[in-house]
Amino acid sequence: MPIEPILPKGLKLELLLDRLRHLSWGAADILLAYAKGEAPPHGFSKVLEVQEGDQGPVSSADLAVNQWLLSGLRSNFSSIDWKLLSEETYKEVSKEGIPIDSEWLWILDPLDGTKDFLKGTGEYAVHLALVRDHSPSLGVVLLPDSEELWFGVLGIGSWCENRSGKKKYTSFSERRHLNDLILVASRNHRDERLEKLIASLSFGEVKAFGSVGCKVASILRGETDLYLSLSGKSAPKDWDMAAPEAVLVAAGGRFTHADGSPLKYNTGDVRQKGCLIASHGTNHGLLCEEVSREIEFIDPGFLV
Repeated sequence: MPIEPILPKGLKLELLLDRLRHLSWGAADILLAYAKGEAPPHGFSKVLEVQEGDQGPVSSADLAVNQWLLSGLRSNFSSIDWKLLSEETYKEVSKEGIPIDSEWLWILDPLDGTKDFLKGTGEYAVHLALVRDHSPSLGVVLLPDSEELWFGVLGIGSWCENRSGKKKYTSFSERRHLNDLILVASRNHRDERLEKLIASLSFGEVKAFGSVGCKVASILRGETDLYLSLSGKSAPKDWDMAAPEAVLVAAGGRFTHADGSPLKYNTGDVRQKGCLIASHGTNHGLLCEEVSREIEFIDPGFLV
């Protein structure tokens, strides 16, 4: 039975969702304009400059959406007691090893999948997650190219809207056996260990997408069944995982470490290290056992 969502004091869910719709489709307009080589709305520069950052390329599109979202959350909810953490500005508001001192924290990725955005694959997303006590309670995953706006509210459920507000709901696949499951893995972040792990598990099919948001959306539509992330020299960050996790878990799916332990956010370390598994939830525990067993063989002592 649905329960009332836990939100910051003085905040109504419908008002929050209404404002998030406005901010999300505004972000979509900015990104789609840049992708077409057109002048983006809201006065942002038309020039799509790209610089190489610590974690990969950062474009004018990343920065414009970042400004749009942060400014919008601040102006629309000036009386709400929460803080904002974004991939583009996290070094300005956080210190290594020290969690941000706030019960409620927005974790944003203004453009997850910048490489795919620049290549024109369409496999990019915008992530917004509202986190409380190290766990996401609400998530938004926007896929501009396919005009999908995914919401997930813990205790309420998950759904997808288009620009006109028409809703569709999650439709997990009925595939259950390991050799029938369709895995979606990263297109850009793969190493030899991940390739060996995928080969050892004998999935029915393996697909490769860009953004984590796109991968999880494919699970929500029933097109795929699980997603694996295996950290190596680098690891995904809080802003990669928080919003997709919220939407997937609110729908009844699972998103954990391979040992079954939960992901934790705002710990003082934005890296999500280890082996992470997202699935439609059925047989998730057995899947974790299989993956952990193979990782121990492939990379003994790896902390999943």
